[in-house]
Amino acid sequence: MSGTGTDSTGSDSTGVILTVTPNPSLDRTYEVPSLDRGEVVRATGERMDPGGKGVNVSRAVAAAGRRTVAVLPLGGAPGALVADLLDAQGIEVAPVPVAGATRSNIALAESDGVLTKINAPGPELSEAEQELLLETVREQSRDADWIACCGSLPRGLAPSWYAEVVARAHAGGARIALDTSGRALLEALGERPDVVKPNAEELAEAVGRPLATVGDAVKAAEELREMGARAVLASLGADGQLLVEDAGTWFASARVDVVRSNVGAGDSSLAGFLIAGGRGPGALASAVAHGAAAVQLPGSVMPTPGDLDPAAVTVTAEVPVDRELKEPVS
Repeated sequence: MSGTGTDSTGSDSTGVILTVTPNPSLDRTYEVPSLDRGEVVRATGERMDPGGKGVNVSRAVAAAGRRTVAVLPLGGAPGALVADLLDAQGIEVAPVPVAGATRSNIALAESDGVLTKINAPGPELSEAEQELLLETVREQSRDADWIACCGSLPRGLAPSWYAEVVARAHAGGARIALDTSGRALLEALGERPDVVKPNAEELAEAVGRPLATVGDAVKAAEELREMGARAVLASLGADGQLLVEDAGTWFASARVDVVRSNVGAGDSSLAGFLIAGGRGPGALASAVAHGAAAVQLPGSVMPTPGDLDPAAVTVTAEVPVDRELKEPVS
């Protein structure tokens, strides 16, 4: 086992990291003392953020000082607000105009740490809007070092949509990271995405069986590689993260003093992995450092380089396969 070095959170490339968020959102968070059904609840605080897994990856990349472009369908007043909020954070936006309004999600954060989320379904994209979204990804990917496709698909998009994106990205010479689940993940594997990033629940769903140990997660990741994924970056929550690729298998974990919010932590982790090159134990260390920093920040705040603690991260090739997961997935 070895601690991370000074380069574990740095970048080995200067290209743009392009993100694709097919179903973005405008996220409104209200802080409440407690949530009482049927009663008038008065908020003690509120905030508004651009939402969606790919959007969060762009936010984390920008916080790290790297250039990122966010491709996303936007419609109505909520869509305009999302674009304005991203622009204020220094994120270039490549909007795809759609007729339907961008969804608005609501989160109720109670003082005891309980978070209740209400996620809207989002607009249904027409065939013309779907094709425009694909074409915008193609146009914006010319200078991309990585393309990160993240999150659920909106109504109108078939589960095979991500597979089409992966195929087009590879045809254009770009590397692609995929963070989705269910049929969308399984159908994209045949196009050999460069890395997929499931969490423990998504990994168990993909292989159709429960995961009780780190070794179970390793076997499941190896099966995803047999199905086509070139590398698997698997988040095991508080237990750590796995990276399974051609060059080997590594396990990493980090010391976390206080957990304030896990919103967007996985997206921050993927950003850390990509800005550190997207391969090998150094990139895994960067992923874990970014994820650990994110959970110690409030709300969906993304960590800056000053928030990272590389010394708190350990990476090992001696994977603890017999270790039971703190939160086994059944």
